[in-house]
Amino acid sequence: MAPCKTGVATGDRNDAGKPHLDAIARRRLSDAAAPVSPRLLATVARREASSLPVAPNNPVKGPDALFMSRVMEGNRDVVPVAAGGLGRSRPGGYAGAVVDLFCGAGALSHGFLQEGFLIAGGYDIDESCRFPFEANNHAPFVRQDVAAIDPEKIIGEFTPTLPRILIGCAPCQPFSMYSQGRDDPKWQLLPEFSRLIVDVEPDVVTMENVPRLVRFQDRKIFDAFVNTLENAGYIVRYTIARCPDFGVPQDRKRLVLIGSRHGEPMLPRPTHAPNRYSTVSDAIRGMPPLAAGETDATDRLHRSSRMSERNLERIRVSRPGRSWHDWPPGLVTECHRKPTGKGYSGVYGRMRWDRPSPTITTQFYGFGNGRFGHPEQDRALSLREGAILQTFPPNYAFVPPGKPIYLKNVGRMIGNAVPVGLARAIARAIREHLEEKIP
Repeated sequence: MAPCKTGVATGDRNDAGKPHLDAIARRRLSDAAAPVSPRLLATVARREASSLPVAPNNPVKGPDALFMSRVMEGNRDVVPVAAGGLGRSRPGGYAGAVVDLFCGAGALSHGFLQEGFLIAGGYDIDESCRFPFEANNHAPFVRQDVAAIDPEKIIGEFTPTLPRILIGCAPCQPFSMYSQGRDDPKWQLLPEFSRLIVDVEPDVVTMENVPRLVRFQDRKIFDAFVNTLENAGYIVRYTIARCPDFGVPQDRKRLVLIGSRHGEPMLPRPTHAPNRYSTVSDAIRGMPPLAAGETDATDRLHRSSRMSERNLERIRVSRPGRSWHDWPPGLVTECHRKPTGKGYSGVYGRMRWDRPSPTITTQFYGFGNGRFGHPEQDRALSLREGAILQTFPPNYAFVPPGKPIYLKNVGRMIGNAVPVGLARAIARAIREHLEEKIP
């Protein structure tokens, strides 16, 4: 998608003759029906900056300079121009303004960005998510516990005259199959999400989570969430989406819920039949080869974890799609020799080139943490490969240039993310709904 062309008036230049982004932003919002907040002005100014040429004197040197130039050039391509009547009638051509709760590294927002929405801001309690959210989505990050957010603050983030969309993925660990979650206070963030929806009154709301949320505590939590939205005037629809159906090269299922104040919302429509699923080969076969513990010279995120000599022996005898049951007895771990461990055949395995990957977890960079062995090379997935299987763009930045990269921290951000391909499908459904209901 081509970037927006920004016309720069004479009065919008500063003393040095360069575009004055605040002036451009004010002119963009001159038809606003309500006062423009400083944060909104800053957001639009950032978006204007993304459509202007990148300065040639980049102060970042070495591999980081090459990588960040790719990031800047790649992200200019997602400055949206929405198609159809909505794109002609909305300021800047945006389909709507989005505020992202529990935003993490920004994957859900990025899907909306790519589908023509303005990202007004993101909220999360994890400070390490600030850089990836802001660098890739051109929007401010607010570190704050969602339970403590004043709804008036969120209302102030939205762009006047644009439809308002509130999106979020409450922490899914309490509802995961790996945790009963009954003693985890994080599940209480879902009622906080519904509180904010009621108070903010966005035009559309969407939530993404693990399928098990529907059944959690005999449906009490999920049904209470849906009932709260319906009592506030929303029509709610939800589905269990299988990610390969939307072009994601990963076998992952997610609960997708959409609620609208403007009639029955559309749900994401699958784009890929099973015989056309994207595969591991489609996603990462072209990545530069690495040995265990190595880092690529041009992309610091393409790095793999070290492996012990024993695990190197194990991966060398592992075949794609098979399990440790095929190993020589001397290589089988002690825990898998016990009767209680014989059923865990999905760990210490290699992926297959010709199928979608297994679900990318927060520990996908470890060979022993699942079927995360590279199909051919004797190592686990690199951080970049995991991000690509989550359908992050290959230039998505997670760590500031020059700062150290920690496998555990970045792996957590990647594994916890909504696949960007699924996020785009959700955003498309909402965009089409808005085009029909709010022409």
